Amino acid sequence: MPGSPRRILIGEEAIHRRVAELAARISSDYAAVEELFMVGVLRGSYIFLADLSRALKIPRRIDFIALSSYGKGAVSGAVRLIMDVRTDITQRHVLIVEDIVDTGHTLDYLLRLFRARKPASLKTCTLLRKAGTMQVQVPVDYVGFDIPDVWTVGYGLDFADKFRALPYIAQLSSDECETL
Repeated sequence: MPGSPRRILIGEEAIHRRVAELAARISSDYAAVEELFMVGVLRGSYIFLADLSRALKIPRRIDFIALSSYGKGAVSGAVRLIMDVRTDITQRHVLIVEDIVDTGHTLDYLLRLFRARKPASLKTCTLLRKAGTMQVQVPVDYVGFDIPDVWTVGYGLDFADKFRALPYIAQLSSDECETL
């Protein structure tokens, strides 16, 4: 495909296998609960969340939350809520589903926000984790893949709203970032 990233980090088959493994583990861990409440962090998690949800063998409900890091001139790591979940999570078993955990600031914000709402349990799941770039240590209960500190696109992740629909995870080079 013209204009597509050239270096595939994680292929389509590897992603499908790993999503199935995560779903089996989550299904086992939550087998005794009445319903799992999955919260996808928009926009990057939507493809991962859909595939993960379809692979689960347990009752589940899905909602979304949207967050934004503050722009230029703001304190690094500052996060603001754009759209909240529509359902009360009090006494629900909540699983936050992220596309990528990089610095940990967004997930730290979400965990503090949701803990204050008194869920029955609160866990986290991410497709990708850049463990070497973490500035805030946050618990990640389910990790798809650990990756190096590179810009990734595909399978929901984007660069300037491009490449989200790629069926694999690719690395963008700095040259590709400059031309987009």
